[in-house]
Parts: sequence; C-alpha cells; structure tokens
Amino acid sequence: MRLPTVVAAALALASCAALPGDDDDRYLHPRAFDARDHLPPPPAQGTGAERRDREIFRATRPLKDSPRWSLAQADADKSRILDGYACALGASVTPQTNPRLAAMMEKMRGDVRAAVAGPKWKHLRPRPYLSEDGPICLPRTLGLAVSPDYPSGHSTWGWSVGLLLAEAAPDRAPAILARAQGFGESRVVCGVHNMSSVEAGRRNARNLHKALRRSRAFKADLAAVRAEMTAVRQTAPAPDRARCEAEAALVARPLL
Repeated sequence: MRLPTVVAAALALASCAALPGDDDDRYLHPRAFDARDHLPPPPAQGTGAERRDREIFRATRPLKDSPRWSLAQADADKSRILDGYACALGASVTPQTNPRLAAMMEKMRGDVRAAVAGPKWKHLRPRPYLSEDGPICLPRTLGLAVSPDYPSGHSTWGWSVGLLLAEAAPDRAPAILARAQGFGESRVVCGVHNMSSVEAGRRNARNLHKALRRSRAFKADLAAVRAEMTAVRQTAPAPDRARCEAEAALVARPLL
C-alpha cells in the first residue's frame, strides 16, 4: 500500500473520528484531561530524533522469528495483558480471580482511548513500515495502516496497566514497570511503531495516571483493587519459572 494512499485514508477517517465522550464509562470527564496539551509533536523529518527512529527500525528487523519477536507477537494481544504481567507480579491473576481489577481496567480503558486518539489524529504520523522495507509481526491490514503511529496506543495501554499494577502490588513495582517498558518496546520489535512513538506512549500513560490520581472514584477503586490483589496473591499460582527467566532476559536486552 502506497504511503500517499494511506495518508489520504487516515485524513478521511480523521475528519469523522470522534473522541470518547461524556457517555463513555470512564473516570475522567473529557475536559479534565486532554493528552494533546501534554505531548510534544513527533520528531520532524530530517531531525536527529527522526533518524534515530529509522535506525532502530532497521536494526530490529533481523529479530524476525527470534524469541523476542514471539514475545512481541504475544504482547500485541491486549486481551492477554494480565498474563503478560504474571511474571512481573509473581502470580498468575485473571479477570476471574481479580474481578475488581478487571472492572477497573475496563473503566480506565475509556480514558486511555481518549488519551491516545487525540494526539494520534492531531499528528497523523504514518507507521514506520509504510515508508521502510522490512517484516512486521502483524498482518498488514488497512486498519493497521490508517491508524496513526504517534503515540503508540499499545505502549500507552501497557504502561497504564503497569502503573495501576505497580500501585496494587507496590513490592513488585520495579519488575512491573520493567515489563511495561517491554510491552512498549514490543511494538518497535514488531515494526509497527517508531521508538519515539513508544516513548510518547510511556509519557502519555504517566500524564494520564497523574490525572486519574486526582479522581475520587479512581482512588476508591484503587484501594479496593489493592486489597483484592493482596488477598489473591496469597494463594494464586506462581507462573512458570523457566518462562519468567526467559522473559526477563528478553525484556532487559537493549534493542539497539
């Protein structure tokens, strides 16, 4: 698919795209936090930061079919995010074992969607594989192509969940936040996001989390989730040790 065609399609979608509104089940009123006010624009073409993005994209294409590639493919499935954090938590938790956590994540999802959609449709930055040759770890669908690159939605979501889990299980915070970094970097490994867009996702999530911490409803739910997590972790099965050691090594390895 040619880049001009993709950009034209993205512009057409942007003209009718709507941010989540008042009726969405979320913590923050739409006017309480606008990510467009907090994120800088993506790197301009020809700058050192933009050249760094190109270099990292090219350097990570040889990762195809490696264990890190497989982890990136697994991380692409947002429905498996709790399983993805199992090693960092030191416990296997699910929506069934932690219904309060699952409900809080679902409500927070509306806030994350808004925080991602605003900057994406403002900047309309194309994904890296549209202008660079190289494999990607996902099917090359039209939906993926017309969804702008900046900021990374997966990085924003992965970090948002990570920040929540770090507060629910503070003794595991370092491992959880390291895994959040890995979730974001998986999008670079996949070739579907620039590194600067993944870094913007981390910043986006941190800005959103600060805003969420000012919500009484969020703080009340967080207290309940923390109590639930403390109780569940006493009996939850530990994830496979070999899997966790391999995952930790992959996440810790620099991409460049």
